[in-house]
Amino acid sequence: MSSKPKLYYFDGRGKMESIRWLLAAAGVEFEEEFLETRDQYEKLLQGRSLLFQQVPMVEIDGMRMVQTRAILSYIAAKYNLYGKDLKERALIDMYVGGTDDLMGFILVFPFLSAEDKEKQHAVIVQKATSRYFPVYEKVLKDHGQDFLVGNNFSWADVHLLEAILMVEEKKSDVLSGFPKLQAFKARISSIPTIKKFLEPGSQRKPVPDDKYVETVRRVLHMYYDVKAN
Repeated sequence: MSSKPKLYYFDGRGKMESIRWLLAAAGVEFEEEFLETRDQYEKLLQGRSLLFQQVPMVEIDGMRMVQTRAILSYIAAKYNLYGKDLKERALIDMYVGGTDDLMGFILVFPFLSAEDKEKQHAVIVQKATSRYFPVYEKVLKDHGQDFLVGNNFSWADVHLLEAILMVEEKKSDVLSGFPKLQAFKARISSIPTIKKFLEPGSQRKPVPDDKYVETVRRVLHMYYDVKAN
């Protein structure tokens, strides 16, 4: 295995994007192998590299890890982005769980029909502005600190920034009613490792397009339409 983490996924966001974000935030260089054909996927299956027959899969520290949450938890702990004690870790898990829920509405978006996309767009904005962003706005207001947990940069901050930018791609002024989150976005985006990841030419992936959707469907034999949340 390479000394650098190696990521196995499609050349697009999906569930791997949060892993890219967290590694980048930690300042860790990583390699990627993009799945473009069914044969590549079958080879991983036959080699028993995919424990539950699914990607993302990450080679790191002599392990072949699957299950996105397990991978993210390991990276966060390894690079000191997971709080200083159990209480902080629980808070980070709670906040990450919330942003995961919000991201879930967005991850399915590229695979929806045109009619469902219109409906899902409204759902994403509504959920963000009435259910999720108010929570983080209140957290930042109540404790008056720069970060979500323990006044230290953590996985929770990385995940929230990723979610904010994803929603802004659907509605650019979505933070207009959230001054604390506006300041948070600017603050976290200016952290050197994050700033580098946000610059053109980084390993951050663009908004999923038709080519990405077609590749995923072909490799995974997705012969069905995804349903909106």
